[in-house]
Amino acid sequence: MFKRLREDIAVVFDQDPAARHSLEIILTYSGLHAIWAHRLAHWLYNHKVILIAKIISQFSRFLTGIEIHPGAKIGRRFFIDHGVGVVIGETCEIGNDVTLFQGVTLGGTGKEKGKRHPIIGNHVLIASGATILGSITISNNVRVGAGSVVLKDIPENSTVVGVPGQVVWQNGIRVKNDLNHGELPDPMNEKIQQMKEEIRQLKQEFERLKEGREVNDIEGL
Repeated sequence: MFKRLREDIAVVFDQDPAARHSLEIILTYSGLHAIWAHRLAHWLYNHKVILIAKIISQFSRFLTGIEIHPGAKIGRRFFIDHGVGVVIGETCEIGNDVTLFQGVTLGGTGKEKGKRHPIIGNHVLIASGATILGSITISNNVRVGAGSVVLKDIPENSTVVGVPGQVVWQNGIRVKNDLNHGELPDPMNEKIQQMKEEIRQLKQEFERLKEGREVNDIEGL
């Protein structure tokens, strides 16, 4: 147990350059508090002490702003950076060496029973505000851009951005134009631009028809 606690602290040092010493991490890092509370809640959940497990989960949510269902399975060296607004569903499975930023949702798509939350592989980074929904698999070595919404399986060694999430890099090869976290696709704006172009074309066609009609009127005189 103490080995695992030391490992959790070491991960914070590795992932957060602002971390200065162990006592500061133990006392002030809400992501670490949420993970430790989840381990206890998950143990109780697996031993059918479900009510107490959920109470611990909700108390942890109140203290940290991070909601992890006690049924979720989480691997080693899991790191939540900042963490406010993170939600992890009951049937979610998270591998080793995974990092989540604030506002990430690993959720379901409806009221279906059974496996309804995503599987996250090893060495995955999910950036701020990303949403991953449904019983899908995010494979190993995947990076999900901030604000992305992922609704389908993602292959290994990929970078995903956009709404809905699209693979832009895979195995070091550009699949689509790569975007950084501040330049994610805006489908609403794209639709507006498309409508503007259609209106422009209709205006041009209307002007051509109008000019043709005026010519015919003059010839008729």
